[in-house]
Amino acid sequence: MASSDITISPVAGKADLKAFVELPWTIYKEDPAWVPQLKDEIYGLLTPGKNPFHEHAEHQYFLARRGGEVVGRISAHYDKLALTMPPEQGMGPGTGNWGLFEAKDGEVAAALIAAAEDWLRAQGMTQVLGPISLSIWEEPGLLVKGHDHSPTVMMGHNSAAYQPWIEAAGYDPVKTLNTYELDITKDFPPLIQRIVQSGEKNPRINIRKVDKSKFDREAAIILAILNDAWGNNWGFVPITDSEVAFTGKKLKPIVFEELIRIAELDGEPVAFMMTLPDLNEALKPLNGNLFPFGWIKLLWWLRKPKVKTMRVPLMGVVKSLQASRMASQLAFMMIEYIRRDSVAKYGATRGEIGWVLDDNQGMNAIADAIESKVNKSYVIYRKGL
Repeated sequence: MASSDITISPVAGKADLKAFVELPWTIYKEDPAWVPQLKDEIYGLLTPGKNPFHEHAEHQYFLARRGGEVVGRISAHYDKLALTMPPEQGMGPGTGNWGLFEAKDGEVAAALIAAAEDWLRAQGMTQVLGPISLSIWEEPGLLVKGHDHSPTVMMGHNSAAYQPWIEAAGYDPVKTLNTYELDITKDFPPLIQRIVQSGEKNPRINIRKVDKSKFDREAAIILAILNDAWGNNWGFVPITDSEVAFTGKKLKPIVFEELIRIAELDGEPVAFMMTLPDLNEALKPLNGNLFPFGWIKLLWWLRKPKVKTMRVPLMGVVKSLQASRMASQLAFMMIEYIRRDSVAKYGATRGEIGWVLDDNQGMNAIADAIESKVNKSYVIYRKGL
């Protein structure tokens, strides 16, 4: 396929894959907010047999070239588990995705998006949700607010130029995902403190740290709560056991017991909150490479991270409690305990919660109550094929 002097071709072989992985270093070399991810991690994400997402998905990666120079990339893919979900939750039959999108100009962007759409049509897809790279659980959405500061661990970053290019290709916003930031050195408002203190007097409630020596058991408890809590959410796709193991292995070095809490009610786990020190603070100076000395710096950092920011990527309360006052009480207790430890043990000053769906009233109310503010917004777009 060609548009003027642009050629779009499927990634074929190691040289193409290397070009696909390394393109962002060209696009963002002048962008101080960009955080280069470890190249080994990116190869792992893209490679069937390494990333278990590929066990239930089909994909095609494309490169754009102009005069022999690589000027863009995109992944077209669809998740067979997403195809089984109810259409009113966003995914469902006929829903494909594209992501991992980078382009040097609008003409390249249009050609790449058209190539991804053609591939998805040929696979029988009838609508596209994007950008999603690769799974909804990885980096969903296009950054449309907050380009001026670096993303935290496991969050995406992209050029502000991409929004008009994508919208020019006929895409409409379907969902906004927000992250909230707050100063965690300050005590929460008195009302929140009273709710926490009241919970501490309730013998039915126990907020405990995870036990890293029982990592697999704790991961299974969190996954069970997550699947129950998030099952009706827009965009939800179940996580497989192999994906839990894969993610667990990746996250284990940045799992610290006091930063992940499980709330028990009458002895039963009913809620959890996962907090991660912002690994991006340590990754940024490494420029994507562990060698020759990056791995030593990273290992040293991981022994006892001192970070500015803590990110809360996941929270969940079982469905049976979600509309109750108990749900917000448990949430405030977990947030407060993790806040204290983040400041005292890791020197953190800033928290980031998200992403949170723009219409998730419960989580948005909690974010407002602790006086946090939206600092980044990511948009997922939709287009019929």
